[in-house]
Amino acid sequence: MTETESVHWSQQKEKTAGYWHVKFTLYLFKFFPVIILRILAFPVGFFYFLFSKNSRNLSKYYLEKAAPFAYDSKVVKKCRSFFAPLRHIVSFSLTLIEKIETWSGRFPFKNINFQNDDIGELIKDMENKRGVFLITSHLGNVELLRGLAGFNRTGVSRPVPITAIIDKNVSKNFTRMLNELNPRSTLDIINAQEIGPDTASLLEEKLAAGEIVTIAGDRTAAGSPEKNLMIPFLGEEAPFSPGNFYLAVLLNAPVYFIFALRRGELSINPKYDMFVHKSKVSRLQSLTKKERLIQCHEMVRSYAALLETHCKNHPFQWYNFYDFWLKGV
Repeated sequence: MTETESVHWSQQKEKTAGYWHVKFTLYLFKFFPVIILRILAFPVGFFYFLFSKNSRNLSKYYLEKAAPFAYDSKVVKKCRSFFAPLRHIVSFSLTLIEKIETWSGRFPFKNINFQNDDIGELIKDMENKRGVFLITSHLGNVELLRGLAGFNRTGVSRPVPITAIIDKNVSKNFTRMLNELNPRSTLDIINAQEIGPDTASLLEEKLAAGEIVTIAGDRTAAGSPEKNLMIPFLGEEAPFSPGNFYLAVLLNAPVYFIFALRRGELSINPKYDMFVHKSKVSRLQSLTKKERLIQCHEMVRSYAALLETHCKNHPFQWYNFYDFWLKGV
């Protein structure tokens, strides 16, 4: 890896491009059928494949790690192909189009297929006005879940406001895009860099009111590598931040791991499988601080194992374009 590539994810430029690129995309989305934009995602992805050496190399680096662990032999060959990064980047481009679709209310939510997993418990919790803490990832398209809540299509008889904890400094253009797409959205955004006692109290109030709080579990905090938990992931130990999970424990709400994965990473008629896994570790306020920390680490390991399993099935849909295994940063 080059010096440019081996930096913490928060120091890299936002992958959704500059604001005026976003504005141009929104303009196209307003005047052209979605199918045209999906087709355009292929030449756009090819452009980035040719001229973004950093993204190309980082994609290749990740896919080479994923290849030996892919469950399907055909997927193994795809991961090792010269054009594997192109497939990865085009898949990412298609996902961006689908995120725009979601937040404009134009994504066909009937194309989301739920599994026979813990979705029933999640809906029951929300129906009973219990706040839930959802830990997501950069695998697949988490915006589908937020969109379901934002347009009151969760299958619950009441609107469920949702609060997303993200790094606004990295995702500022995407955040502005969401506001332009749906100014009346019930999505509230909290900057991950500004979480403190007041923020925790606010989140606790939201959960007590039966709302949803989400945070990604596959991003580490900048500047505190010694606090990361090293967990085997695709053949090598990778850093996971226990802080995101400890926050979930402290807020004393049911915790779910959510993944939304496209059937076919290059499909222009996307159908998604939504996976909902309820954490066995939650509501731990009655334990001591040391016991909570032990249980929190167990939660991180459970999440990492699920993320790895889904990556093995869908390696081209994990959109962390940086060195995830980077240590000491």
